[in-house]
Amino acid sequence: MAKNLEITVLLDFYGDMLTPKQREFLDLYYNEDLSLAEIAANVGITRQGVRDAIKRAECQLIEMEARLKLVDRFKEVQKGLEEIMECATRISAENRKSGLSREINDLTVRIKSIAISLSE
Repeated sequence: MAKNLEITVLLDFYGDMLTPKQREFLDLYYNEDLSLAEIAANVGITRQGVRDAIKRAECQLIEMEARLKLVDRFKEVQKGLEEIMECATRISAENRKSGLSREINDLTVRIKSIAISLSE
């Protein structure tokens, strides 16, 4: 995963665990695409101070993921839901080929519906 995307994802998962300033700096830097100098000018500190705060926050986010693995778990769940959807689609196709059981059709529709709601 590219570093910018990785930090953005980690910020989504763990941002509330950072200080408000750290969260703000990361948001401005990664989501709003402001430079270190622009952030420094906006908040009234040095560019180096902004850089240090961002680097500390990045390290904290990476450490939180190393310990909690929420992003990894989320990706596993998403992959599993995709596989469930694929299986339900294949079952539906086989059901259509072999006589169209209403019960099987209803169950596969329900399975897909649950998988979609869980992935949102």
